[in-house]
Amino acid sequence: MARFKIATYNVNSIRSRLHIILSWLEENRPDVFCMQETKVADARFPADAFTAAGYHVVFRGMKQYNGVAIASLEKPENVTYGLGGEADDADEDRLIAAVYSGVPVINTYVPQGRNRENPQFAYKLQWYARFREYLVQKWSSDAPLVWCGDLNVAPEQIDVHDPKRLLGHVCFNPEVWDAFDRVKSWGLEDLFRKHHPGEVECYTFFDYRVPRSVERKLGWRIDHILSTPALAAHCDSCNIDMNPRMAEKPSDHTILVAEFTI
Repeated sequence: MARFKIATYNVNSIRSRLHIILSWLEENRPDVFCMQETKVADARFPADAFTAAGYHVVFRGMKQYNGVAIASLEKPENVTYGLGGEADDADEDRLIAAVYSGVPVINTYVPQGRNRENPQFAYKLQWYARFREYLVQKWSSDAPLVWCGDLNVAPEQIDVHDPKRLLGHVCFNPEVWDAFDRVKSWGLEDLFRKHHPGEVECYTFFDYRVPRSVERKLGWRIDHILSTPALAAHCDSCNIDMNPRMAEKPSDHTILVAEFTI
C-alpha cells in the first residue's frame, strides 16, 4: 500500500502566487498539485521553478485569463487538454488530465458564469453537460479517477456563508446544482463531505472585495476534490488548509488536500 496526496488551488495568477506555492510544496510534498487560473501564456509559465523544487509540471494557459496546470513528483502519463470536439481550442485552458501511478487526475477550471442573464451562464451549464459526456466517452466510473479544481459551484446550503441572500448567484442556484449533480451521477463522490458531513463554515474562497472576509468567515466552498467510489473507499482525509489564504499577497482561494492509501 502507498500514500497518495493530491491538492487543488486556484492561484489567481501563478506568478503572483509562486512564493506561496513553492513554500507549500516544500512543506507538504503532495504527489499531485493542481492549479487553476494561472493567467499566463505558456511561454511565460514559470516551469523552471517547479523543476528546481523537484516537480514535473504540465500546463496550458493564456495571458490574463483562465489557465490550468498540474505539478507532480512523478512524471505524468497520457497528458491531454480540453474536452475535445468542436470547441476544443476554447477548452484547453480550462481542463488538463493526466495519469499518475495509474490514477487519472482531471483538473478543471469551470466557467464562472458572470450573471444568469449573460451568455456565459448558458456556456457554464453547457460546459458541465459536455464534461459529463467527456467522462462517459473517455473514462470508467468503475475505476479509480480524481476530478478536482475550482468548479464554481457551492453545492449545499452550508457551503456559503449566507444562503438566503446568495441564492440565485451563478455559483449557488438550482440550475447549477442540477448540472453539477448530473456530473456526479456518472459516479463521483465529494471527498470533503465524505469526511466532514454537515460541518459548517468550511470554505475555500473568500472574496477580496469583502472586508475581513476570512476573519468574519464570509466564504464559499467552490473548490472540490471528487473521486470515483473505487478510489473514495481508500480516501483517508480531505481538508481545507487556510494558511495559504492568510499568507502575504494571497489568492482569494485556498488549498484543498485529499490523502489516499492505494
